[in-house]
Amino acid sequence: MTVLLWTLAVLAVPTVLFGLWMAWVFLKEFFFPGGDAAQEIAEAMGLLPAERQHTGLAGPLPAGTESALAAVRGGDWKAAAKLMRDIGRDWERRSWAAYLLGEIAAREDDWLLAWESDRPDDPDAAVVRARSTVVLAWELRGGKPARHTTGEQFGGFHRMLERSREEIGRAAALHPDDPTPYITEIWVALGLGYPHSEMDRLWTEITARAPHHYEAHFSALQYWCAKWRGSEKLAVEFAERAAARAPLGSLLTAFPLIAHFEHDTSDDNDVDRTPRMIGRVDAGLADAAAADPAHPRLPELRHLLAYYLSLQDRDEAALEQFKLVDGYVEALPWRYRGDGEAMAAFYCRIRNSSAQAVAATATRSTN
Repeated sequence: MTVLLWTLAVLAVPTVLFGLWMAWVFLKEFFFPGGDAAQEIAEAMGLLPAERQHTGLAGPLPAGTESALAAVRGGDWKAAAKLMRDIGRDWERRSWAAYLLGEIAAREDDWLLAWESDRPDDPDAAVVRARSTVVLAWELRGGKPARHTTGEQFGGFHRMLERSREEIGRAAALHPDDPTPYITEIWVALGLGYPHSEMDRLWTEITARAPHHYEAHFSALQYWCAKWRGSEKLAVEFAERAAARAPLGSLLTAFPLIAHFEHDTSDDNDVDRTPRMIGRVDAGLADAAAADPAHPRLPELRHLLAYYLSLQDRDEAALEQFKLVDGYVEALPWRYRGDGEAMAAFYCRIRNSSAQAVAATATRSTN
């Protein structure tokens, strides 16, 4: 019996110490407002501080992808060719990998030139080239609103987009089944102002090949938003149709949330707590639970869910999602708050608020 009591006492020590530490943190916050109690609570839960958040990705890369991209940055085009070849006809991953490679090529394309020289009609190289020209076009424009963008920037932007149409056409001809060239062209449609009829034609090409493609829907929703070529009504209708028609696990329940976010100008969180918004979040939770854990866009939905769950004071559920994406912040809604430090700071503020609420509930339940 003595041995049993001693064992139980030893096992209880970590719990008692954590409880004492939590009490100290809350007392410190009460008597010394402005202290970073919420951050300390988050870190005690194993969550990372702002300076350790990756601001270039929404989630971790699949095994082997980072090493392949590092090899490409070092000039090894064969690593890029293998990455694309191994993905094959998985259109979701193909468009995602082509974008990652296109980003690298937009900054330094010697490796892509070597690939094209060695394999002139390789459809994988062609689709990476198409993506890189569109990435470069948008980098030439910059991310600021039109009123803060110079004529020189717009000139380079439009010239590069026009050039990209040729590259997109070539990639589509070399691999007729691939939706990626057409998805890439949506960003040309935004920049050059395609009329709605032309966007509808483009969308028909995409959905004939991949009817529930996440990136395609994300790109098209941007086109239909009021800030680009549509309106709030058109964006919401597009998003709701996509979510209603998609199979569970496709992640398309993200789009009603994104359409809401894109057009929400209110500072009142009540608009995020309506029965309709709660239903949208619940649908997203079911979608995420049914999805392939390796889906390259799953972290993006989890970020949205964590954000809206936190705003809805559903903090335990929010914290579950935060824990699944912590360490990465390049996703909506965080990236709309700026780059780098601003993005990570906003993410941590919302996350820490949920962590603090969960800790407070746990403390009250033990008293």
